[in-house]
Amino acid sequence: MRILKVALLAGLAALTAMPAAAEYKEEYKISTVVPAPFPWGIAAEKWAELVGERTDGRIKMKVYPGAQLVSGDQTKEFTAMRRGIIDMAVGSTINWSPQIKELNLFSLPFLMPDYESIDVLTQGPVGEKLFAILRENGVEPLGWAENGYREVSNSKHPIRTPDDLKGLKMRVVGSPLFNDTFTALGANPTQMSWADAKPALTTGAVDGQENPLSVFTIAKMHEIGQTNLTLWHYVADPLIFAVNQDVWNSFSPEDQAIVRQAALDAGAVGIEVARKGLTGGDNSAIEEVRALGVEVIELTPEERQAFVDATRGVYADWKEKIGPEIVEMAEESIANR
Repeated sequence: MRILKVALLAGLAALTAMPAAAEYKEEYKISTVVPAPFPWGIAAEKWAELVGERTDGRIKMKVYPGAQLVSGDQTKEFTAMRRGIIDMAVGSTINWSPQIKELNLFSLPFLMPDYESIDVLTQGPVGEKLFAILRENGVEPLGWAENGYREVSNSKHPIRTPDDLKGLKMRVVGSPLFNDTFTALGANPTQMSWADAKPALTTGAVDGQENPLSVFTIAKMHEIGQTNLTLWHYVADPLIFAVNQDVWNSFSPEDQAIVRQAALDAGAVGIEVARKGLTGGDNSAIEEVRALGVEVIELTPEERQAFVDATRGVYADWKEKIGPEIVEMAEESIANR
């Protein structure tokens, strides 16, 4: 009897020490700003799908688009995840930059001239450095996806020179860096959420906006007067898969590996979708926009350089704010790509 009692006690102690799958939440909420069929939403949905399949349903994840978990204020997403108000996110580096200043790196005007530049940053030492900073701030970053290069459109006239932006009322995201960039170009920037942007463009409260080409097409921006589009590749918007640190620590090592790999795989899908029709000699995404009756301006190197020159002061100012060390690391990585 004594042997049996000791065995039972030992068994109970072992069970108590084990992280039980039964303690997992019934559902883990993933925050995003836009749903599928936007590349952003596709990446988030794919992440949830892969995790569900690979854990045999032990971990159930559901995407909540529209920044609905933070009452539509996408700039509060990172803080909500860090505090455990939301479990996970596929988030924009732009939206998280108010809390993590180093993420403003990707919004430095004209830092990244091509897709290879984005990849060398996210997949190299700069990306590793940024992930370390995110871990220090209470979240576990897992992988990258992509929202794409942000191009500029308006309802008034074609934009080929900085002078063409002067006086235009432009919707920009809630980042001081975007405000500074468009102010330097002579525009009148107005910060507002994406939820407020389309009504403002529809009524003419603002003249233009800047977003990736996929957003322009899927959101049918041509139907609300955005008939002038300039491809200037001034900034890009990488996306980050991340999990609240306490949620992450609650997963077994085996499930952590599954969730991380699923994020990497979903990120690859998202990047492929975001770049479809824009790389490898395939310009079908651009032609699709032209077919909608939109005038699409592709800047010459000399025309683009005029915008670069006009924003050098903003670049220099924000290099100091972001941190010269990480900006110089990025500049070196791009120069040596």
